[in-house]
Amino acid sequence: MHIPESWQPYLEAETQKPYFTKLQEFVAAERAQYEVFPPDDDVFNALRFTPYENANVFLLGQDPYHDNNQAHGLCFSVRPGIPTPPSLVNMYKELKDDLGCKIPNNGYLVSWAAQGILMLNAVLTVRAHMPNSHKGKGWETFTDAVLKAVNDKAEPVVFVLWGGYAQKKLPLIDTTRHTVIQSAHPSPLSARNGFFGSKPFSKINAALEAAGKSPIDWQIPDL
Repeated sequence: MHIPESWQPYLEAETQKPYFTKLQEFVAAERAQYEVFPPDDDVFNALRFTPYENANVFLLGQDPYHDNNQAHGLCFSVRPGIPTPPSLVNMYKELKDDLGCKIPNNGYLVSWAAQGILMLNAVLTVRAHMPNSHKGKGWETFTDAVLKAVNDKAEPVVFVLWGGYAQKKLPLIDTTRHTVIQSAHPSPLSARNGFFGSKPFSKINAALEAAGKSPIDWQIPDL
């Protein structure tokens, strides 16, 4: 597991801490015994696809997808050819209502990451078919450090916190400098309780434009 170069100055100290060594040992032991998602090369894809200097939006997820061939290191995103998961289906519905985007035939969100949306889960690995199996092993400490590094950026960033888990990170964000967009989570369990109708995508673009940055083209291309 190798931290992408643009992030190294901000995370190098974190990777030297004892907890991170223990975390790496834990993940290696899990991989030796079980199937673990995403593959080793994809664990830091959120950081790879969105270099530090490009991170203008921080979308926080929770746990990687735990079924075969889904997780590839970006929260909410799945590999090409994999059915769109329920939370992402609801995101697409809201995106259509909010900005008129056509619902695409895939759940591959790399084009968002390429435009500066850091799509990071709080936990970056999971044992196959066992949700939250790598919770509490150290990933949360590391991803909090990523969040703090983004919070330290001089220019304004848009933080998107969907659901109670993500909203617990609010104390780590300087809300006097950054924009925070909060609502219910898009999961089928909660989307009707405040995600649908929250218009997060147009709000993100408005905040970016107010900061003198380019808006996101949210349309995911068909594959």
